[in-house]
Amino acid sequence: NMYPTFLAIHNIFRWLALILLALAFLRALAGWLQKSAWTASDRKLGTFSGIAMDVQLLVGLLLYFAFSPITTMAFSNMAGAMSSSDLRFFVVEHLLLMVLAVVFTHLGSILPRKASQDLQKHKRAALWFGLALLMVLAGIPWFRPLFPAL
Repeated sequence: NMYPTFLAIHNIFRWLALILLALAFLRALAGWLQKSAWTASDRKLGTFSGIAMDVQLLVGLLLYFAFSPITTMAFSNMAGAMSSSDLRFFVVEHLLLMVLAVVFTHLGSILPRKASQDLQKHKRAALWFGLALLMVLAGIPWFRPLFPAL
């Protein structure tokens, strides 16, 4: 049974993804407010945030479609799953929020490259990384252990 292994990876790696995304947002916000130059470090932090989010998405989709007994049970009775707030969270809300977070993270990484001025680069990055961070924070299952035993 691969479920516990993939769930542990997903749980542990979420902290790396969350930290990188928060740092990318804070760095972009600081650059915007302080009118700093856009640097290679700004770009790289956005890229690493996107990679971390992509890994989380991949592991999450493996859990969702292949390994999770939660989604397997929910798929067998979707009407019942929709009437349970915990099941609905994992089957619909978590998936939707996290896919949006991945898309917003990539927009935060890509759109600054298309701006010609550093201020615009920071502004775009702050906006999209901020939205991604909000989606992640809304989509984390706070009702489950934050540091589950391995």
